[in-house]
Order: sequence, then structure tokens, then C-alpha cells
Amino acid sequence: MSWDADDVTLVSLDWLKPHEEIKIKNRDKLLDMTKKWGGFTKPLLVDSQSGAILDGHHRHSVAVSLGLKRVPVILIDYMENDDVSVDPWPGCGLETISKQDVIDMSLSGDLYPPKTSRHTISNHLPPIHILLEELSRIE
Repeated sequence: MSWDADDVTLVSLDWLKPHEEIKIKNRDKLLDMTKKWGGFTKPLLVDSQSGAILDGHHRHSVAVSLGLKRVPVILIDYMENDDVSVDPWPGCGLETISKQDVIDMSLSGDLYPPKTSRHTISNHLPPIHILLEELSRIE
């Protein structure tokens, strides 16, 4: 299965649940680029059942910083989808991490440190360009 721009959905920013902290410096760079581009150029990857962010924590933080209402995502059934796997980043302090650990953390309100979970995605997220004005509107 490969994803393309037709698989991208706009969801409420309030529904999304991070499981990992971000690096502020990286977010600020992405924030500047997002303003320059005038929109999002890559969707977030999100569990369709829980709203857990699997890939795109910095993009999520950019959306929060800009006060957006919606963000572009690709929704997957994380627990059932074998195209996405998770491992701990080397040196993060964890020897293992499971998909259930990621979901549990996203629902707990707590966050792992940055670069704890490393998701491997067999498909690349498609390039997109969704304007900030569109993401600022409530549908």
C-alpha cells in the first residue's frame, strides 16, 4: 500500500494526542519554514482509533503555535497496520517500545522525551501543500 495526497484528511487539532516531547529548536526552524511556504507540505501520521501522533510531533507543535484549527493527517489503524513499526531510538534509555506503549503514553497525558520512539514507515508520506488559511478555518 502506498499513500498519496488523496489519503490526506484534515482533522481537528484538538483531537490529536502526542506521545513524545519535541526539540524546541527544531520546531522553531520548521515554524519559520511553514510560514515561508504558507502551509503544510507533509501530513502527520496518526492512529485512527486514538488520535495518537505517530509521526509529526514537530508539525503538531507548529500547528499549535500558529493557532490552527485543523491539520493534514494520514489516518491508519496503527495496531493492525504492519506497514508501520516502532523501535526505541538508540541511547534513549529504553531497550524496547511497543505500539501499545505509544498508544498508552499518548492517552496518559505524559510524554516520552524527544527521540524515544522511532517509527519505520514502509511508505513515504506524500508531499502536499495545504494553505495555512484553510487550516485556520473550522469546518
